[in-house]
Amino acid sequence: MSQGNTAVTAQVVNAHACPVREVLDRVAGKWSVQIIVAAAHGPIRFTELERSIEGISRRMLTLTLRNLERDGLVTRTVHPTVPPKVEYELTPVAMELHATLLSLTDWAERHRVTVATSRAAYDARHRPELLDE
Repeated sequence: MSQGNTAVTAQVVNAHACPVREVLDRVAGKWSVQIIVAAAHGPIRFTELERSIEGISRRMLTLTLRNLERDGLVTRTVHPTVPPKVEYELTPVAMELHATLLSLTDWAERHRVTVATSRAAYDARHRPELLDE
């Protein structure tokens, strides 16, 4: 460890990172991100979410929606009809997160070629056996 980082211990890092990591793990999950993107344009029904998110099972959609609701990112509204109509909508906090995701997506799009070029150069230097495949 360098002289400048002698005060940085695993305890210090974990004390600061643990609560943040818990939130990021939830909101950055594969299904959470896709649900947030799908629901960003207004209320959406369960079946619409299910159709718009490729590969998600009903159980995973249900669990993820429940967790997002618990975290205050999604509101669930049950309309008293027969059969009941259930809609999900992003909260203002989730709309702010959506804007952040759009910024991250924009960054990724602008820099994807740079990242791919860097990976190829790294692999050529450190893992030349991959180039033969």
